[in-house]
Amino acid sequence: MTGAADLQSGKGHRDENFPVASFLIQRRHRPAILAFYRFARAADDVADHPTASSAEKLNLLQEMDRTLTGELDSAPEALVLRRILDARGLSAQHGLMLLEAFRRDVTKLRYENWDDLIDYCRYSAMPVGRFVLDVHGENRETWAANDALCAALQIINHLQDCGNDYRALGRVYLPEDALDAAGVTVKDLRADCASAGLRHVISALARRTKKLLDEASPFANRIRDARLSFEVTIIQHLAEDLARKLMRHDPLCERVHHRKIDLVPLLLRATAHFAHNRLLGDRRTPALSHSP
Repeated sequence: MTGAADLQSGKGHRDENFPVASFLIQRRHRPAILAFYRFARAADDVADHPTASSAEKLNLLQEMDRTLTGELDSAPEALVLRRILDARGLSAQHGLMLLEAFRRDVTKLRYENWDDLIDYCRYSAMPVGRFVLDVHGENRETWAANDALCAALQIINHLQDCGNDYRALGRVYLPEDALDAAGVTVKDLRADCASAGLRHVISALARRTKKLLDEASPFANRIRDARLSFEVTIIQHLAEDLARKLMRHDPLCERVHHRKIDLVPLLLRATAHFAHNRLLGDRRTPALSHSP
């Protein structure tokens, strides 16, 4: 019988768009964050495998679910995460929500509208940031800003990969009502370059994503842990830049990602922003008091 390990892509945390458990994170927190990432990566690779059947994928995701909840010990990444959660007294809820997103990836190929897409992000993206906050013992009042940032990161990935997602998996995250309003069909995603209508849809979704990032802008300064706050500041700046790129560029025929040469000015701006808000203080967005 095929196991999750047989469906892995080989992609790791250093291959992601945004930092994962970077050197900025306190060393004592990195094992938990990396365990959660490897659990998520294993489940994502199962859901995205181009040749495995839907039934096979759902069975493997259920095995991960049952291992995370303690019914089985057979899914390695879920078992490692469960043991770390138990040792740190953390709930499995974030991992279980993530598995629901991957089940949807197997069974749901279209999204009706923006609200439908955000509901998907509620399972696929928001639990990731919430887990990191829980690992750091942060106040859950930060969750609303976290959710806006995580949803934005997810939608940026969807826009970057919209052509590949359709060609390889038949999956379309661009909302159907936006495509219909622009006179676009999903078949336009097969083209080497986007049609004018599809470019309009992608640009409009990028602008809407930028509004999510505006909602998330106070997030970093509300995080008590300075190192995590700095990492979130960097992620926010990277995401804002990618959203602007997606307003102007065509992800079907251009690689709308950061080049190394792009990162230096972005990191300098993020550092200056962090220094102003964290070290000098920003009275407009005071840090939240911590409650256990």
